[in-house]
Amino acid sequence: MALGVQLFWLFVLAIPIACISWTVTHEEIFREPHEWCVRHSKNDKYMMSRKFFYLFTCEYCFSHYVTIAFLVLCDYKLLLNDWRGYILAGFSLVFMANIYMSLFALLRQAIKKEKVEIEKIESETDNEIRKN
Repeated sequence: MALGVQLFWLFVLAIPIACISWTVTHEEIFREPHEWCVRHSKNDKYMMSRKFFYLFTCEYCFSHYVTIAFLVLCDYKLLLNDWRGYILAGFSLVFMANIYMSLFALLRQAIKKEKVEIEKIESETDNEIRKN
């Protein structure tokens, strides 16, 4: 596979990896399992058990396992056409997926900040109208 095609796949495959990792570790639809895993990651007696459950609470950690699934599913290798290509592809995909998740987190934070500022302005405007 040509280098340009490999890089295209790198940027594209990182998108669903980031999406799945973020959704499982942050979104409301998985809130109950997430809270259950958080409890176990903090309170289980055995260290290995705590570490296992922590994997489902951290988007960075979870993205490694999602990446492995995508490597198997897509047979994607980067630069080298043997097992080393899988290693390079795996860490590169995790890196790109985490860049995407960081950008998404910053975007969501900016949107939340704007919403709070808008609500504050609306509240102040409503108070001024009531006074007059």
